Amino acid sequence: MIMDIVKYGSNVLREKSKKIERIDDEIKNLLNNMVETMQNAQGVGLAAPQVGVNIRAFVLDIGDGNIRKVVNPEFLEFSEKLVEQEEGCLSIPGVYKKVKRPESLKIKYLNENGEEVVEEADGLLARAFQHEYDHLEGVLFVDKISPVAKRLVSNKLQKLKRETLKNSK
Repeated sequence: MIMDIVKYGSNVLREKSKKIERIDDEIKNLLNNMVETMQNAQGVGLAAPQVGVNIRAFVLDIGDGNIRKVVNPEFLEFSEKLVEQEEGCLSIPGVYKKVKRPESLKIKYLNENGEEVVEEADGLLARAFQHEYDHLEGVLFVDKISPVAKRLVSNKLQKLKRETLKNSK
C-alpha cells in the first residue's frame, strides 16, 4: 500500500523516534508499505517519520539489488574523511543542496526478521544510511547545509511549510 509522505513543516519530522521493542506483523507490514511508497516516489530511502510513524525504522534501495529494512540502527564507526554531495529528500520536494558527511561508516541494525546486521558502507549507501538515520533523530538535511545555501532555499522551505500547515487543518 502506498502511503502519504509527510512534507516539510510537519511536527513528526522534528521528533526523536521511539525504539521498536518487538518486530511483529504490524512492523513488517509497515516496512513493506514503506518500500512500496519509496519506490513509487523514486526515492533511495524512506524513514518511518516520513510516513507519520514515530518509530526507529527506515528502508533503503540504492539500486544494488539489496532492499534494506532497517530497525533500531546504531552507528559503530565513521570515517574521518568527509565528502560533500548533493542531497534531496522526499519530504522536501524540489530542494537539492550539498551536505558534508563522513565518506564511510559501520552500522548495526535489526532486519525485518529481528536478526542483527552489522554492515560497512561507503559512497551512496553510507550517505543514505546517514540521511535516513537523521530522520529518526528529528534532523533534516537542510539543517546541515551552509548558511548561504540555507538562505537560497529559505523561500522554498517557507512555502512548503505554509502548504503543509494549510493541508493539515
